Amino acid sequence: SGIVLVAINPYEQLPIYGQDVIYAYSGQNMGDMDPHIFAVAEEAYKQMARDEKNQSIIVSGESGAGKTVSAKYAMRFFATVGGSASETNIEAKVLASSPIMEAIGNAKTTRNDNSSRFGKYIQIGFDKRYHIIGANMRTYLLEKSRVVFQAEDERNYHIFYQLCASSSLPEFKDLGLSKCWHVPVLCW
Repeated sequence: SGIVLVAINPYEQLPIYGQDVIYAYSGQNMGDMDPHIFAVAEEAYKQMARDEKNQSIIVSGESGAGKTVSAKYAMRFFATVGGSASETNIEAKVLASSPIMEAIGNAKTTRNDNSSRFGKYIQIGFDKRYHIIGANMRTYLLEKSRVVFQAEDERNYHIFYQLCASSSLPEFKDLGLSKCWHVPVLCW
């Protein structure tokens, strides 16, 4: 493992992720500028191009720290410096499945109302000119114990509450959800 990016959520929107900041970090050496997601992404991109070897960026942080958002910013950086941002809009395509994944794999914890209970592995493919040509997202380490037990003030996976809230819809008739307990739905 090389550099590890530690995500810290400032809990307010900061103007440090725009195109101008991407271009400021593009082509720079690690350590020449302030620590930043784009500095880490530039280093990985530069080493991939120079050594023609796969690179990994590990994004770590507490629940709610912004690990998924950090991954989005790194993808935006790759799409912009690789010249493929307008051609493929890869960031939007890769993360289009996020709402479905969050319903199935996110839950309310005592520290975060929408805490991801699984890890994401996003693999981005580049062509010989280092343009993004595709991506693949995998999930791992689903917290299975949450299905049968939740600590006080925590919830099961969102999908259970969404199914119960939808139990009266005609398309769910054959699923046998008519006897869902509606108490958890009130906590929604």
